Amino acid sequence: MSSKFRHVALIGKYQAQGSRSALEDIARFLIEQGCDIALEKDTAQNTGITAHSILDVAQIGKQCDLGLVVGGDGTMLGIGRQLAQFGVPLVGINQGRLGFITDIAFDDYQTTLTPMLHGNYEEDSRWMMQAEVVRSGQSVFHATAMNDVVVNRGASAGMVELRVEIDGRFVANQRADGLIIASPTGSTAYALSAGGPLIHPSIGGWILAPIAPHTLSNRPIVLSDKGEIAIEIVAGRDPSVNFDMQTFASLRHGDRIIVRRSAHQVRFLHPVGWSYFDTLRKKLHWNEGVA
Repeated sequence: MSSKFRHVALIGKYQAQGSRSALEDIARFLIEQGCDIALEKDTAQNTGITAHSILDVAQIGKQCDLGLVVGGDGTMLGIGRQLAQFGVPLVGINQGRLGFITDIAFDDYQTTLTPMLHGNYEEDSRWMMQAEVVRSGQSVFHATAMNDVVVNRGASAGMVELRVEIDGRFVANQRADGLIIASPTGSTAYALSAGGPLIHPSIGGWILAPIAPHTLSNRPIVLSDKGEIAIEIVAGRDPSVNFDMQTFASLRHGDRIIVRRSAHQVRFLHPVGWSYFDTLRKKLHWNEGVA
């Protein structure tokens, strides 16, 4: 039986030791399944693999019907943000540490991928966040995020003071080391370390979580993702904002960071029987008990 997915792009964590041999092994397997293989441009250049077509992200979005990401969650975050606008589904093979969204173990990839390539999988779509920095009424920076948007204090400074508005309504001025706006996908990342709750990915919500707040009653809150969050820099030295810890912008007093739900979703494919709760139990080392 031939694969349902004819054109498959391989995207790798090329900095990892052994990534070239892993990618070559996976490519041979995919060819045996009847797939045409392409390597993402940076992956090919940094691994030296030249035996397959080489495509940039836009070409992958237009020509491929599946993206196979070999690496950790950071690799998936980086490519997921770029490919979401094209609707290309993604499958993650974990070569990183945690693997919340790259959930297929490398040692098991052939057994797990074979039925998926033939159409037996479960799809899981996640909304992204669209953010911009507005300065003196002008948009000076914009980015998308899958996990979180984080406003931080400067490295050598004290707290920042932030004015928070939701849907144009004033919430509070908050003094803290920073503020996290996290998606359900990001609820298992930085926001969790800041005391935020876990949100099931099927729920349309965001977490607003302060980082080391001056007022201890300032706690994380869950919000609808259909609204708009605005954070204004009131005080603090050298503040900045980052998006999934991968894109950064320096901020000034008076800058406003506006966060809305993106028009695009990232499409993840999982093996049949995949469970978000299995992932939590395994990755967070909960008491496993008996299934």
